[in-house]
Amino acid sequence: MNNPQSYYKEHLEEYQSEVKKLYKRMTTLSMLRLTVFVAAAFGVYLVFSQWQIALLIGVIGVAVFIYFLSKHTDVKRQRDFNKALVAINEDELKIASGNFHDRNDGRPFQDPSHFYSLDIDLFGRGSFFQFINRTTINEGTAQLADSLKANSITDVELRQKAIEELASKPKWRQFYSASASLVQVETPAKKIVAWLDNYKSFLPSIMRWLPLAFTIVSVLIFTLVYFSIISNQNIIGYWLFLGLGITGVYVKKMNELSSHTDKVKDTFRQYSVLLDLIENETFTSELLQEMQNKIKSDDEKASSIFRKLSKSLDALDNRNNIIGAIFGNGWFLTDIKHSYGIEKWIENYGDKVSDWFEVVSFFDAYNSLGNFTFNHPEFVFPDIKTNASVIKASDLGHPLLNKEKRVDSNLTIDNEQFFIVTGANMAGKSTFLRTVSLHIVMANMGLPVCAKSSEYTPVKLITSMRTSDSLTDDSSYFFSELTRLKYIVDAIQKEPYFIVLDEILKGTNSTDKAIGSRKFVEKLVASDATGIIATHDLSLCEIEKELEDVKNYYFDAEIINDELYFDYKLKQGICQNMNASFLLKKMNIV
Repeated sequence: MNNPQSYYKEHLEEYQSEVKKLYKRMTTLSMLRLTVFVAAAFGVYLVFSQWQIALLIGVIGVAVFIYFLSKHTDVKRQRDFNKALVAINEDELKIASGNFHDRNDGRPFQDPSHFYSLDIDLFGRGSFFQFINRTTINEGTAQLADSLKANSITDVELRQKAIEELASKPKWRQFYSASASLVQVETPAKKIVAWLDNYKSFLPSIMRWLPLAFTIVSVLIFTLVYFSIISNQNIIGYWLFLGLGITGVYVKKMNELSSHTDKVKDTFRQYSVLLDLIENETFTSELLQEMQNKIKSDDEKASSIFRKLSKSLDALDNRNNIIGAIFGNGWFLTDIKHSYGIEKWIENYGDKVSDWFEVVSFFDAYNSLGNFTFNHPEFVFPDIKTNASVIKASDLGHPLLNKEKRVDSNLTIDNEQFFIVTGANMAGKSTFLRTVSLHIVMANMGLPVCAKSSEYTPVKLITSMRTSDSLTDDSSYFFSELTRLKYIVDAIQKEPYFIVLDEILKGTNSTDKAIGSRKFVEKLVASDATGIIATHDLSLCEIEKELEDVKNYYFDAEIINDELYFDYKLKQGICQNMNASFLLKKMNIV
């Protein structure tokens, strides 16, 4: 069994050491750059009267300076990458200690009308999403949330294999996350896809070769003037104005193109790196291979295609440099060249971008699932069954509770069985309901579950545990609860669900509640439903005598030496000890 904490500590030290080494290299390259600049400037000063030699020294100096600048940029990129890896390992150690409540809690994904997301702490502060989320791009975050809410019971074993494989690749996962975190993306992928789909080209086909021809003539003119073959140096200026004139014909359209590309270039730069990581990794599970094949091409890799566009976008962005814009366009038609390249890219690959974005988002989301699995080697992948017990788990616990303090329970619930769970306040009923619910959600996603062993027949989940009134919708608490119960009844008529209910019909009097709750449970059982209901109403437990598929379970509470004691153990039977009166007295409320 792997030890995640040891892994993170070891790699944290490794990456911290690498950051220090790279910082020293950056300092050395900065000093070399400064030396070259000073030496070139001094050389030009000494031979300034001989402009040809001064120009040659200047060109050589600029070339060497750019070389060291490029090296410095590369080393800085490596340092930033290793700093991101340091942050990832620091975060993992912090989260393992229980300190994760400042992370993205996914609250915008919470949906009161969803099958279960509001009831089982899936989103919000301290939620399961907040605990497992390691996504680095917005689309990956959305896909992770969608996976949690999918309620899908098909291809569970395929997802298990994919997640298990990603769990075994911690270094690759961290490289993926670190690479993605280095670029801050502002434009959502959906907007980029929409822009590409609706884009209309404006440059004629002649622009395929005109910039190259113009550049060749420009170089020829410079050479002839330099060697005094042409004595009239004004020709350089005339040629410059001709180039600016040609560029001016399309400048308005190119400005519009530039305004759009300026917003998306960071996204393409980031995605090209991530696609490269996906392409060059070897996967064995069917689902990961399927996603990897989506970005494979017989001609060229998707990462190379993205990288080409990224370079063209960066080159077009240089037009914001006034000196580069004037001389680049005047002598080399650079804006036209880069704009034409971008348009041809859109024409050739624009319709494939959405698929490539989907693959990147998929791996971003599934890396979180692989990371969760790696961090919990003691959890088990459920043994997927058909036509067996819905859940047969030993030592089943809540994955977010401290394992040193957590009290686990054994649970076996067969298809079309319904459990009625009673118990005192704070005895563990609601936690148990969320434990069972999370087992179903996690198992359906393909995740390992918090248990010693688990056999599971995939089933969709539906819950009613939290209901609120709404001033906006002019609905009372009781009406909201009835609406939710109606939603459940309608859903189970279409397909089977595992139903989890917590103290239903709280918005009416106790007599009415008891009658209504009994009739509702009887209706669910008559519909061959499977599930659990927690209640304080002991009269509901009488159904067990009349219906074979109904079983009573309880969580106990004892008063020992004038103190409440909970063992949080699920037991078969009916709870006999309640604690509301005792707590009222203990807290001097009555």
